[in-house]
Amino acid sequence: MKHFKLHNNAFMPAEGFGVFQIGDLEQCKNVVLEAVKTGYRLFDTASIYGNEEAVGNAIQECGISREKLFITTKAWVHEMGYEQTKQAFDNSLKRLNLDYLDLYLVHMPYGDYYGSWRVMEELYREGSIRAIGVCNFEPDRLLDLCNNCEIRPMVNQIEIHPFSQKSEAIAQMQELGVQPQAWAPFAEGESEIFSNPVLLQIAEKYNKSVAQITLQWNIQRGVVVIPKSVRSERIKENFDIWNFSLDTQDMQQIATLDNGQSLILDVRSTYEVERIFNIK
Repeated sequence: MKHFKLHNNAFMPAEGFGVFQIGDLEQCKNVVLEAVKTGYRLFDTASIYGNEEAVGNAIQECGISREKLFITTKAWVHEMGYEQTKQAFDNSLKRLNLDYLDLYLVHMPYGDYYGSWRVMEELYREGSIRAIGVCNFEPDRLLDLCNNCEIRPMVNQIEIHPFSQKSEAIAQMQELGVQPQAWAPFAEGESEIFSNPVLLQIAEKYNKSVAQITLQWNIQRGVVVIPKSVRSERIKENFDIWNFSLDTQDMQQIATLDNGQSLILDVRSTYEVERIFNIK
């Protein structure tokens, strides 16, 4: 397993396991246990997912020592603000049944996330969190936060896949020392990604699946990936990416698939702002 070094010298696995939309708690616990058995060590959840407790139960039962795991959760828009995030952090830690987090994230660039960031900086300094970061921050919001905080975000988790490659955003993050992380690395199955001719041709070349090609492509760009699946064979397949690498021509071919805009979430859309604030 490859790791990326964050700007605070912590190491983050290049591939993790996401649990978004796994609402059945028993199923969530079981797939996390399956992922641990497969070799995953980074697990990504959020307070709004409603499954932190299931992830925590899996951590307790998995048989892997805590220091070998990298656990991420996030504060939702209704948990923004100094006092609100302080309480949200405590609540998440209790649901996960953990003494500390490896990464805590501001989930959306809305509300009083500056107040949230202040308490996250405090929690980081006292050792309750090993790294702090943000999600879905566009380059302008990320730069503004970096210029107005004491501790820069270590991670920015955004939508990145072959149809929304975010090359300029990634370049900016790398310049700022912020680790890019991709949610929806398979574009949530949109735009017929698994039957895309370019990706299929490259997959055939390496005797790999389109999913494996897509994950390797992002990792070679310096991006952490967090694929999700509830199927055992897919969990194993998504992890079987450490025995090959894409050549320059492959990377250039995949670059042609970029449509230059988000496919799943446009955080600047007023419709999305209203929709997100209605999710509780």
